[in-house]
Amino acid sequence: MSQDTPPPPPTVTVTSPADNQASMASRNTGPGQNVAYDPLPNVPDHPLDIHYDQDPRFSQARSLSYHTPETTNADLPAEPPSPPSPAVSRPRFMGAALADEGGANPRLSWASSHNTGPSYSGSGAYDNDSSVFALNPDGTRDSGTPVPSTREPSQFYGYRDDPGSENDVAMTQLNTPATPNYLAEKHALYAAPRSGSRRRIIILSVLVGLIVVIIAVVVAVYFTVVRKSTSNDSTKSDGSSTANPTPTSGSGGTQSKLAVTGGDGSKVTMDDGSTFTYSNSFGGYWYWDENDPFNNGARAQSWSPALNETFNWGVDRIRGVNLGGWLNTEPFIAPALYEKYINASTPAVDEWTLSTNMAADTANGGLQQLEQHYKTFITEQDFAEIAGAGLNFVRIPLPYWAIETRGDEPFLAKTSWTYFLKAIKWARKYGLRINLDLHALPGSQNGWNHSGKLGDVNVLNGAMGYANAQRSLDYIRVLAEFISQEEYKDVVVMFGITNEPQESVMGLENLSRYYLQSYNIVREASGTGEGNGPFISYHDGFLPRDQWAGFLPGADRIALDSHPYICFGGQSDAAMSTYAKTPCTTWASSFNQSMTAFGMTAAGEFSNAVTDCGKWVNGVNLGARYDGTYTGTWPSQGSCDPWTDWPAWDDTMKQATLQFALASMDALQNWFFWTWKIGNSTVTGKVESPAWSYQLGLQNGWMPKDPRSADGTCGNTAPWSPPLQPSQTGGAGAGSIPASVSASLAWPPTSISNAGAVTALPSYTQTGSVPTLTAGTFSASGTATISAGNGWANSADTASMYVAISTCSYLDPWVGPSAAPPSPLCSGAAKRAPVPEPLITAPPS
Repeated sequence: MSQDTPPPPPTVTVTSPADNQASMASRNTGPGQNVAYDPLPNVPDHPLDIHYDQDPRFSQARSLSYHTPETTNADLPAEPPSPPSPAVSRPRFMGAALADEGGANPRLSWASSHNTGPSYSGSGAYDNDSSVFALNPDGTRDSGTPVPSTREPSQFYGYRDDPGSENDVAMTQLNTPATPNYLAEKHALYAAPRSGSRRRIIILSVLVGLIVVIIAVVVAVYFTVVRKSTSNDSTKSDGSSTANPTPTSGSGGTQSKLAVTGGDGSKVTMDDGSTFTYSNSFGGYWYWDENDPFNNGARAQSWSPALNETFNWGVDRIRGVNLGGWLNTEPFIAPALYEKYINASTPAVDEWTLSTNMAADTANGGLQQLEQHYKTFITEQDFAEIAGAGLNFVRIPLPYWAIETRGDEPFLAKTSWTYFLKAIKWARKYGLRINLDLHALPGSQNGWNHSGKLGDVNVLNGAMGYANAQRSLDYIRVLAEFISQEEYKDVVVMFGITNEPQESVMGLENLSRYYLQSYNIVREASGTGEGNGPFISYHDGFLPRDQWAGFLPGADRIALDSHPYICFGGQSDAAMSTYAKTPCTTWASSFNQSMTAFGMTAAGEFSNAVTDCGKWVNGVNLGARYDGTYTGTWPSQGSCDPWTDWPAWDDTMKQATLQFALASMDALQNWFFWTWKIGNSTVTGKVESPAWSYQLGLQNGWMPKDPRSADGTCGNTAPWSPPLQPSQTGGAGAGSIPASVSASLAWPPTSISNAGAVTALPSYTQTGSVPTLTAGTFSASGTATISAGNGWANSADTASMYVAISTCSYLDPWVGPSAAPPSPLCSGAAKRAPVPEPLITAPPS
């Protein structure tokens, strides 16, 4: 969250709009409804990565047409096909061979007539076109086009071969009189008997009878014993997605098969065995198989590509939400954590002081209290609700101490990483994509409480500015290597390399050098081109968006991240309804222009706040500008109560807030609301910053039930027209930054803000061990072996970690910009790593 000062709000009053929410699509009868299996198309050489029982529509290539949002609320997309059912071994029926030979027109079963009878081919059908199709409630016409079923639900579970059904394929003859091929598979094995004595015939009949009996016994044993065992243990050899898991239920030691996929209304079983009902009226479906934990078959909504489909950047919309305050705490998001220590000798005002207070509070669990917050503040059910709310992305702030801490840094090290791994699992399960945001750097990149420590900027600023930047780049490298692995790259598709750096302190040239060095590090880990690692997201440093136009031309998949807020500048007591079009007039044009001039541009944060009211929105005990209690001179506009007492909001206030949210979404096009959840205060027992909680707004009527209803709110007359250039999305020309540009922004910088020449400042050397991030573990059935990756995508990236030189002197990483560097830096015998000589050039225009 930043403090971005906008122009004053408009003074023209507009009426509160009626709720124009689009009606929801009909209830999805997806895989969670225990439907029968879908048919397998009768084609040879079935692809190994497609389930045998998968709906054939799921195996088709995704449409090449752009998935543009609907222009009117009524144009909601039709229900998608049901998702793949839990995989089973391929069913095999004798089909035509099971019919009686004597009839002139023996009945075909539904399975046998599925695209195999004469009504499809127009010529004689052969009985060895026997079915391998399972039964399905959807019909198929001669053209092969799926036809919605009109059957009663009770008919979905039985064998269907109703000649009177108008939804099924008409019964047809098995063969033509000229080509009696019925039982051809048997005729090919047994020659016609020669004429002989009655005794020979009897003997042969007895032999045939014995053979039939033996076959019957073998088949019975196979289907009752062998087949059942194979079905239960089919993943023991390779852990593929075609097996049903058999985890232990949460209530005891009984083994029970759990569904691996489901849609609206399906039951979801969580890791602890508890369950909830999945609610998603947008055609989304979840998918999780413990035996196949990297299956990307889930889809958040019908209009959002499944994780195993291509997300078309600039065409498919990002409709996302932040999970702020979870793994990187903030006082106003999780006030209960901080209220506990508000009266301590050193009150908790950031995670540094929160950690020191917790560590001293051993009676209540010490520093491990933070893990309880990780466990409970955001859970799997939140991810399910986010998908059900029509959102397709989550932005997850993560601090550097998820990787390691050094020296006296008091943070709970590494624990938050284990919960980020849970986030990857849950996002994969519900079809959500992740934008990983490195939110806090050693020394602080902005001096705000969410950077770890409130105070000064010590990255690219002050005596430790260069050393802290070296260390930060290492953490970017460690994260990039992990998320670029095959197992994770389709879920963590965006990487915000540094949240809200203060360009005004660091300087644009040095920030640009840092950004290019970060780009090189990430692409060293991932490789270049579509599908290789994440989009790299750069915050605008609070500069005007147009100032980044043309930055790093030819770069492979970079995005500009901007955080437009209107609440941290001048305050007004104007009614909420007067802000109805403020996002349209303030943001829309510049975001559209940036999509052309820079490339992919997204709002990584925004909220519904038009004032800075809310408990600790500005910081612990720092007050608010609106009521005149904030530091400095701020004329009071009145009490903050009308803006924070949300239980008292009437329909007018809710509708005005909803209209502001819709205008924001339409103006920004690709966005992440800040934030999904605000925790209750322990003092009042309720949320004290309601304008910042998507979840609360959704529950109480001031956030849209369907975010697509925002489309067209601004009536934009000059929208940006997709697509992005191929080089901007990993296509032709991607990764071809001109050598002159790379040379002009070489790393390291020649000097550091408020410190002088980089050669005179403390620096680290690459001799340390790399803290490679570990993956999660999975409980596959039997002896299935599942590779979760080794944490390092590029085995050729063998450089060591930047660490301190034992004979050199260093200052506290948070020392502040006024401290002088140590003198001498190192003892006489010590040698510092050589610093490359960069070129001094003008910053990007």
